Amino acid sequence: MQNFDVSTVVFAVVAIFVVFKLRSVLGTRTGAERRPMDPTAARRAPDVARTGNVIPLPGAARNGGFAPAPTDRWKGFAEPGSPIETGLDAIATAEPAFTAASFISGARAAYEMIVGAFAAGDLTTLRRLLAPDVFANFSKAIDARRAAEQKMTTTLVSIDASDIVDARVVDSTASIAVRFAAKLASATLDKAGAVVEGSTSQVADHLDIWTFTRPLGARDPNWLLAATETVH
Repeated sequence: MQNFDVSTVVFAVVAIFVVFKLRSVLGTRTGAERRPMDPTAARRAPDVARTGNVIPLPGAARNGGFAPAPTDRWKGFAEPGSPIETGLDAIATAEPAFTAASFISGARAAYEMIVGAFAAGDLTTLRRLLAPDVFANFSKAIDARRAAEQKMTTTLVSIDASDIVDARVVDSTASIAVRFAAKLASATLDKAGAVVEGSTSQVADHLDIWTFTRPLGARDPNWLLAATETVH
């Protein structure tokens, strides 16, 4: 019979005991366990702060997630839920670059140019700024003034207000009405220079609604004055 090394037997018993305890504590793999953590995953993950990528939330759209619509897009120009807001939305949908601020800036400039051109009888300038029907009416008034050998002088003192009072899209044509409150000194003079109507020095308040139109998608960015109304 071979001699047994006592130390070998002791180590073998200890090894069996350790394996048994590990199995009782850690258990055995069933196939449903999570994969071991990959220590390189953090290095492979995209750096959100650096790349600007957005981690999608559950239910978020693929095009960037839920983006709340701006509630103050037309602030200062139209009340939320009003027909004016609806009209401005329709215009901006067709032409995303459209802004109410830039339109009003252009409308104020047009108001000043048209008032001055009408007083001076400048048909060339008026033709560029007026729709055909309005141009025809302005042209008739200028012709009548010239036939009577009269002249007109107008000084625009100030434009105190320019508010959008209507906005809509009809048959692919945008239409925006603006109420202008302005101060002008205007007079009609006869051949001798005497005042026939108005005053060259007295400033009067004028309240008018001017409607500008423009075909949506047209290359020409200019809006034309399509109608005028004096508010009493």
